[in-house]
Amino acid sequence: MITGRHRRVTRPLQYVALGAFMVFLAFPVVYLLITALKPQSELLDPEPSFLPKEIEWSNFTEAIDKTRFWTTARNSAVVATVTMTVTILLAMPAAYALARFRTKLRGLATGWILLSQVFPFILIIIPLFMVLRDLELVDTLIGLVAVYTVWSLPFALWMLRGYIAGIPADLEEAGAMDGASRFTVLRKIILPLLAPGLVATALFTFISSWNEFFFALVLIQSPERETLPLTLANFVGAEGQVALGELAAASLLAAIPSLAFFAVIQRRLTSGLLSGAVKG
Repeated sequence: MITGRHRRVTRPLQYVALGAFMVFLAFPVVYLLITALKPQSELLDPEPSFLPKEIEWSNFTEAIDKTRFWTTARNSAVVATVTMTVTILLAMPAAYALARFRTKLRGLATGWILLSQVFPFILIIIPLFMVLRDLELVDTLIGLVAVYTVWSLPFALWMLRGYIAGIPADLEEAGAMDGASRFTVLRKIILPLLAPGLVATALFTFISSWNEFFFALVLIQSPERETLPLTLANFVGAEGQVALGELAAASLLAAIPSLAFFAVIQRRLTSGLLSGAVKG
């Protein structure tokens, strides 16, 4: 039993630990912002100060003007959104089948899902490129969506399977006893309870597609079809020289959509926990 005196000691420690964790998470974003606001003279200083001596906004404008920033950001948004939607639509029924239906192929399918995550990128990129070349999908956003969907699907399927397995099967049986069809049970009972899992899976799929670099580097050849990570790589010169201020500004701008997407859907992570339960 936790006494009041013990609570008075542990509560400040909890707040300190929480504050330290928040600082740890926020530091990369804060450091990007500080770097993006520094003029080039300060960035080249052998002993630069942590905070900028003067605020310089030109890094943001130059990062946008020197690259096809908005075009590549639009390409990344389209690819990430379509990949997220297709992955969820494919993974949700498959995950339900794996979690609820006990067949001989269940163990084989589960093992294959885990095995597919072991293959390194470099091992499959050459045969993947040859297949997409034969299908005339190299240097297309559709081909990139197909690759991202196939690569994200096993992990999304595994995540949703765990969420569905955590939903008591008694709720489905109670709905069936009340005369509800399987589709009605899925729509009115399972889907609301699965909302946090769907949101978490969608968030993972969107961010991984938004930030992916290697597949895009190999498959995309036309400048007008580049994604945002490829644009960020252009700030590194051929001799290893980096436009640090512009790179920091562009990276900060590139992180905004992911943060905005999370801010919009994060409330759904907990809103579906109690909805959809049958009346007792």
